[in-house]
Amino acid sequence: MKIKPELGNTGFQMGENARMALTTLREHKLRSALTIIGVVIGITSIIAVASILVGLDADMRGFLNDFGADTLFIFKFEPGIHIGRLSTEERMRKSLTLEDALAIKEQCPAVKDVVAEAYPRINLAGRPFTPPSARYKGKEIFNVDHSGALPTYADIYNVRLKSGRYFTDAENMYRSDVVVIGYDIGDTFFKNEEPLGKSIMVDGVSYTVIGVMEKRKGNFFKDQSADRVATVPFQSYRKHHPLNDEISIGAKPYNGQKTAAEDQVRDLLRRRRHVPFDKPDNFGVSSAEQIATQFHQITAVIALITIVISSIGLLVGGVGVMNIMLMSVTERTREIGIRKAIGARKRDVIGQFLIEAVTLTSLGGLIGVILGFLISVLINWALPSLPSSVPMWAVGFGVFTSMAVGLFFGIYPAVLAARLDPVEALRYE
Repeated sequence: MKIKPELGNTGFQMGENARMALTTLREHKLRSALTIIGVVIGITSIIAVASILVGLDADMRGFLNDFGADTLFIFKFEPGIHIGRLSTEERMRKSLTLEDALAIKEQCPAVKDVVAEAYPRINLAGRPFTPPSARYKGKEIFNVDHSGALPTYADIYNVRLKSGRYFTDAENMYRSDVVVIGYDIGDTFFKNEEPLGKSIMVDGVSYTVIGVMEKRKGNFFKDQSADRVATVPFQSYRKHHPLNDEISIGAKPYNGQKTAAEDQVRDLLRRRRHVPFDKPDNFGVSSAEQIATQFHQITAVIALITIVISSIGLLVGGVGVMNIMLMSVTERTREIGIRKAIGARKRDVIGQFLIEAVTLTSLGGLIGVILGFLISVLINWALPSLPSSVPMWAVGFGVFTSMAVGLFFGIYPAVLAARLDPVEALRYE
């Protein structure tokens, strides 16, 4: 079968045009660098921000899933990410109670077990007014997450112990002054000695250490107090702090019954808290998956804003590409005339200049991708708590976008070059 010459030479022509484009770049290094700097900045921003957001999303999911992917978190306002202060209505809500937790366990068939945890009262931002401290032999740790919990806490929130054990129902019933401490407290107080059996002061009360937790998963979004916990039996905590009446509840559904469990919990609490049928809940029920989805929505907005801002750099780069290509058309008018005089078609000239424009912006995109990778590595080195991981979709998006910018902004100069009259072009000086 006979192959048409123009089809058979397409690959050769594209390769030749690419080589000519690279030659042009080498001959005008400074001009080319200034032209693509906007593309470089835009792609670098997209890659760097995408790597941070993807890393944070994975870190958040890992941290939340460490407490149980299906575990329901129940509080007097919606558990999760809060931007700004709580509303007056939320702050004035009645706290949950231990009886609410026990009722959920008894009356919600889809719930396998529950835990109630007592905290100090919270401020406008949803945190304790005065976070307590812990002391041992002259060492002191501030902002300790001190609470009282039922013994089911260990099972529901997937507590992994580095040493020792968790407290029992008997110790809760008899209000024993025992404590299970977080990894950071154990590492600070007992780096070179056995922690079990030692007495520490937490919020002015002496407790005997019976267990030390392993380090929780997550780095950046893990609350700094997540490994500075000091958990004591629920009744022991209420014995020493009777006014600390903030209660959160954790509910563990049976496998595959998370949705049913959530519906049952909502229905029960609405009845117990006397919420009218036409009024919204005066409590919040969430899960690790829902909080992670909420965070993902926030990062999606941030990503959109980043893309919009980065588009300004890409627009500047595109205008620069159009400018340099128009200049190139003027400088190479005689060359274009010669090519057309010896048989070059309009599409050949258009292809030549489009490939030059795409090569120019693709080089900028490649540099941007490399700089984005370097920024990600630098972040991981300088800030280990801030996870950063470059996703392949961001690399593909960056390369595709840079090529699209060259293609779009190179069309007008390419068409202008193709329309040149060969006779007039040969006369051009």
